[in-house]
Amino acid sequence: MDEAEKERLTDRFRAYLDAHSQAVPGDSAQGTDDDAAPDLFTLLSELAALKNEVKLESRQVKSALDDFRTLFDTLREANARLDDEQERRREQERAADQKGEKDLLLELLELRDRLQAGHDQARRFQPGWFGGRTAAFVASMAEGMGMNLRRFDETLARREVRELPALGQTFDPRTMHAAELARNPYRPEGVVVGELRKGFLYRDRLLRPAEVVVNRPRGRALGSPDGVPPPGVWSLG
Repeated sequence: MDEAEKERLTDRFRAYLDAHSQAVPGDSAQGTDDDAAPDLFTLLSELAALKNEVKLESRQVKSALDDFRTLFDTLREANARLDDEQERRREQERAADQKGEKDLLLELLELRDRLQAGHDQARRFQPGWFGGRTAAFVASMAEGMGMNLRRFDETLARREVRELPALGQTFDPRTMHAAELARNPYRPEGVVVGELRKGFLYRDRLLRPAEVVVNRPRGRALGSPDGVPPPGVWSLG
Protein backbone atom coordinates (compact mmCIF):
# COMPACT_ATOMS: atom_id res chain seq x y z
CA MET A 1 0.00 0.00 0.00
CA ASP A 2 1.44 3.32 -1.01
CA GLU A 3 1.65 6.40 1.13
CA ALA A 4 -1.27 8.11 -0.59
CA GLU A 5 -3.64 5.27 0.16
CA LYS A 6 -2.52 5.18 3.80
CA GLU A 7 -3.11 8.88 4.10
CA ARG A 8 -6.55 8.61 2.60
CA LEU A 9 -7.62 5.77 5.01
CA THR A 10 -6.19 7.65 7.96
CA ASP A 11 -8.23 10.72 7.07
CA ARG A 12 -11.39 8.67 6.77
CA PHE A 13 -10.82 6.98 10.18
CA ARG A 14 -10.09 10.31 11.79
CA ALA A 15 -13.29 11.74 10.32
CA TYR A 16 -15.22 8.73 11.69
CA LEU A 17 -13.77 9.16 15.17
CA ASP A 18 -14.54 12.86 15.12
CA ALA A 19 -18.13 12.20 14.11
CA HIS A 20 -18.55 9.47 16.75
CA SER A 21 -17.01 11.56 19.52
CA GLN A 22 -19.52 14.34 18.80
CA ALA A 23 -22.55 12.00 18.79
CA VAL A 24 -21.80 9.80 21.86
CA PRO A 25 -21.76 12.50 24.58
CA GLY A 26 -25.19 13.73 23.63
CA ASP A 27 -26.65 10.19 23.48
CA SER A 28 -25.03 9.21 26.75
CA ALA A 29 -26.45 12.25 28.53
CA GLN A 30 -29.92 11.63 27.15
CA GLY A 31 -29.86 7.97 28.11
CA THR A 32 -28.72 8.85 31.62
CA ASP A 33 -31.58 11.33 32.05
CA ASP A 34 -34.21 8.89 30.70
CA ASP A 35 -33.06 5.65 32.34
CA ALA A 36 -31.82 6.99 35.64
CA ALA A 37 -33.46 5.07 38.60
CA PRO A 38 -34.77 7.02 41.67
CA ASP A 39 -32.82 6.85 44.84
CA LEU A 40 -34.03 4.82 47.92
CA PHE A 41 -35.10 7.85 49.97
CA THR A 42 -37.36 9.12 47.19
CA LEU A 43 -38.86 5.66 46.74
CA LEU A 44 -39.55 5.26 50.46
CA SER A 45 -41.07 8.75 50.63
CA GLU A 46 -43.38 7.99 47.75
CA LEU A 47 -44.38 4.66 49.31
CA ALA A 48 -45.07 6.34 52.66
CA ALA A 49 -47.24 8.98 50.96
CA LEU A 50 -49.12 6.26 49.06
CA LYS A 51 -49.64 4.32 52.31
CA ASN A 52 -51.02 7.39 54.06
CA GLU A 53 -53.33 8.08 51.15
CA VAL A 54 -54.60 4.49 51.20
CA LYS A 55 -55.18 4.73 54.97
CA LEU A 56 -57.07 7.97 54.54
CA GLU A 57 -59.24 6.52 51.80
CA SER A 58 -59.84 3.39 53.89
CA ARG A 59 -60.97 5.51 56.85
CA GLN A 60 -63.27 7.46 54.56
CA VAL A 61 -64.73 4.25 53.15
CA LYS A 62 -65.16 2.83 56.67
CA SER A 63 -66.82 6.03 57.82
CA ALA A 64 -69.15 5.92 54.83
CA LEU A 65 -70.01 2.27 55.56
CA ASP A 66 -70.70 3.10 59.21
CA ASP A 67 -72.96 5.95 58.13
CA PHE A 68 -74.81 3.65 55.74
CA ARG A 69 -75.12 0.99 58.44
CA THR A 70 -76.52 3.54 60.88
CA LEU A 71 -78.92 4.76 58.23
CA PHE A 72 -80.05 1.21 57.45
CA ASP A 73 -80.56 0.48 61.17
CA THR A 74 -82.58 3.67 61.53
CA LEU A 75 -84.70 2.77 58.52
CA ARG A 76 -85.23 -0.77 59.84
CA GLU A 77 -86.29 0.53 63.25
CA ALA A 78 -88.59 3.06 61.61
CA ASN A 79 -90.16 0.33 59.49
CA ALA A 80 -90.58 -1.87 62.56
CA ARG A 81 -92.26 0.96 64.47
CA LEU A 82 -94.46 1.68 61.47
CA ASP A 83 -95.47 -1.99 61.24
CA ASP A 84 -96.25 -2.06 64.96
CA GLU A 85 -98.27 1.12 64.68
CA GLN A 86 -100.19 -0.23 61.70
CA GLU A 87 -100.85 -3.49 63.56
CA ARG A 88 -102.09 -1.60 66.62
CA ARG A 89 -104.29 0.53 64.40
CA ARG A 90 -105.70 -2.55 62.67
CA GLU A 91 -106.28 -4.16 66.07
CA GLN A 92 -108.09 -1.04 67.28
CA GLU A 93 -110.19 -1.01 64.13
CA ARG A 94 -111.03 -4.70 64.57
CA ALA A 95 -111.91 -4.09 68.22
CA ALA A 96 -114.09 -1.13 67.25
CA ASP A 97 -115.80 -3.19 64.54
CA GLN A 98 -116.38 -6.07 66.95
CA LYS A 99 -117.77 -3.71 69.59
CA GLY A 100 -120.07 -2.08 67.06
CA GLU A 101 -121.23 -5.46 65.81
CA LYS A 102 -121.74 -6.70 69.38
CA ASP A 103 -123.78 -3.62 70.29
CA LEU A 104 -125.93 -4.10 67.20
CA LEU A 105 -126.49 -7.78 68.00
CA LEU A 106 -127.41 -6.95 71.60
CA GLU A 107 -130.01 -4.46 70.34
CA LEU A 108 -131.38 -7.14 68.02
CA LEU A 109 -131.59 -9.53 70.96
CA GLU A 110 -133.53 -6.95 72.95
CA LEU A 111 -135.95 -6.69 70.02
CA ARG A 112 -136.20 -10.46 69.94
CA ASP A 113 -136.99 -10.53 73.67
CA ARG A 114 -139.92 -8.18 73.10
CA LEU A 115 -141.12 -10.26 70.17
CA GLN A 116 -140.80 -13.44 72.22
CA ALA A 117 -142.68 -11.87 75.14
CA GLY A 118 -145.52 -10.79 72.85
CA HIS A 119 -145.67 -14.22 71.27
CA ASP A 120 -145.78 -15.97 74.68
CA GLN A 121 -148.46 -13.61 75.93
CA ALA A 122 -150.57 -14.17 72.82
CA ARG A 123 -150.27 -17.95 73.23
CA ARG A 124 -151.34 -17.72 76.87
CA PHE A 125 -154.41 -15.64 76.03
CA GLN A 126 -157.63 -17.12 77.46
CA PRO A 127 -160.81 -15.78 75.85
CA GLY A 128 -163.95 -15.19 77.87
CA TRP A 129 -167.40 -16.58 77.19
CA PHE A 130 -167.99 -14.35 74.19
CA GLY A 131 -164.42 -14.03 72.99
CA GLY A 132 -164.59 -16.24 69.91
CA ARG A 133 -163.60 -13.55 67.43
CA THR A 134 -161.03 -12.15 69.83
CA ALA A 135 -159.53 -15.58 70.33
CA ALA A 136 -159.25 -16.14 66.58
CA PHE A 137 -157.61 -12.75 66.13
CA VAL A 138 -155.16 -13.36 68.95
CA ALA A 139 -154.40 -16.85 67.64
CA SER A 140 -153.67 -15.50 64.14
CA MET A 141 -151.54 -12.75 65.66
CA ALA A 142 -149.61 -15.33 67.71
CA GLU A 143 -149.05 -17.39 64.58
CA GLY A 144 -147.73 -14.37 62.69
CA MET A 145 -145.48 -13.41 65.57
CA GLY A 146 -144.19 -16.97 65.70
CA MET A 147 -143.30 -16.83 62.00
CA ASN A 148 -141.49 -13.51 62.53
CA LEU A 149 -139.68 -14.96 65.50
CA ARG A 150 -138.46 -17.92 63.46
CA ARG A 151 -137.25 -15.62 60.70
CA PHE A 152 -135.54 -13.50 63.32
CA ASP A 153 -133.75 -16.56 64.68
CA GLU A 154 -132.70 -17.56 61.15
CA THR A 155 -131.23 -14.09 60.65
CA LEU A 156 -129.31 -14.39 63.91
CA ALA A 157 -128.10 -17.87 62.92
CA ARG A 158 -126.68 -16.47 59.70
CA ARG A 159 -124.79 -14.00 61.88
CA GLU A 160 -123.44 -17.00 63.85
CA VAL A 161 -125.57 -16.14 66.88
CA ARG A 162 -127.12 -19.13 68.60
CA GLU A 163 -129.04 -19.73 71.78
CA LEU A 164 -127.16 -20.73 74.91
CA PRO A 165 -128.61 -23.96 76.35
CA ALA A 166 -129.47 -23.33 79.99
CA LEU A 167 -132.73 -24.95 81.03
CA GLY A 168 -132.03 -28.25 82.78
CA GLN A 169 -128.28 -27.59 82.81
CA THR A 170 -126.06 -27.20 85.84
CA PHE A 171 -125.62 -23.54 86.74
CA ASP A 172 -122.48 -22.08 85.18
CA PRO A 173 -121.51 -18.66 86.60
CA ARG A 174 -119.39 -17.93 83.54
CA THR A 175 -122.37 -17.96 81.16
CA MET A 176 -125.37 -17.56 83.47
CA HIS A 177 -126.70 -15.06 85.97
CA ALA A 178 -128.77 -16.42 88.86
CA ALA A 179 -131.67 -13.98 88.98
CA GLU A 180 -133.83 -16.11 91.28
CA LEU A 181 -133.63 -19.21 93.48
CA ALA A 182 -136.08 -22.09 93.55
CA ARG A 183 -136.74 -24.32 96.55
CA ASN A 184 -137.79 -27.50 94.81
CA PRO A 185 -136.68 -30.48 96.90
CA TYR A 186 -137.43 -32.88 94.04
CA ARG A 187 -134.91 -31.42 91.62
CA PRO A 188 -131.09 -31.57 91.91
CA GLU A 189 -129.37 -28.70 93.61
CA GLY A 190 -127.70 -26.22 91.27
CA VAL A 191 -129.75 -27.15 88.23
CA VAL A 192 -131.44 -24.44 86.16
CA VAL A 193 -135.21 -24.85 86.54
CA GLY A 194 -136.30 -21.61 84.90
CA GLU A 195 -135.13 -19.15 82.28
CA LEU A 196 -136.08 -15.49 82.64
CA ARG A 197 -134.00 -14.26 79.71
CA LYS A 198 -132.25 -16.38 77.16
CA GLY A 199 -128.51 -16.25 76.76
CA PHE A 200 -126.76 -16.26 73.40
CA LEU A 201 -123.37 -17.20 71.97
CA TYR A 202 -121.63 -15.39 69.13
CA ARG A 203 -119.08 -17.50 67.27
CA ASP A 204 -118.77 -19.76 70.34
CA ARG A 205 -118.10 -16.73 72.55
CA LEU A 206 -120.52 -15.44 75.13
CA LEU A 207 -122.61 -12.62 73.73
CA ARG A 208 -125.18 -12.29 76.51
CA PRO A 209 -125.45 -14.33 79.71
CA ALA A 210 -128.68 -16.10 80.49
CA GLU A 211 -130.78 -14.94 83.43
CA VAL A 212 -131.96 -18.12 85.10
CA VAL A 213 -133.71 -19.58 88.13
CA VAL A 214 -131.42 -21.94 90.00
CA ASN A 215 -132.71 -24.67 92.26
CA ARG A 216 -131.41 -24.61 95.80
CA PRO A 217 -133.62 -26.71 98.01
CA ARG A 218 -133.48 -26.54 101.77
CA GLY A 219 -134.09 -30.29 101.99
CA ARG A 220 -135.52 -33.10 99.89
CA ALA A 221 -138.98 -34.49 100.52
CA LEU A 222 -139.09 -38.01 101.88
CA GLY A 223 -140.50 -40.85 99.86
CA SER A 224 -139.63 -39.33 96.48
CA PRO A 225 -136.30 -40.80 95.34
CA ASP A 226 -137.10 -40.31 91.66
CA GLY A 227 -137.57 -36.55 92.04
CA VAL A 228 -141.32 -36.62 91.25
CA PRO A 229 -143.30 -34.69 93.88
CA PRO A 230 -146.31 -36.40 95.42
CA PRO A 231 -149.79 -35.10 94.56
CA GLY A 232 -150.57 -31.68 95.97
CA VAL A 233 -146.93 -30.54 96.26
CA TRP A 234 -146.15 -27.34 94.32
CA SER A 235 -142.92 -27.24 92.30
CA LEU A 236 -141.14 -24.35 90.60
CA GLY A 237 -139.46 -26.77 88.21
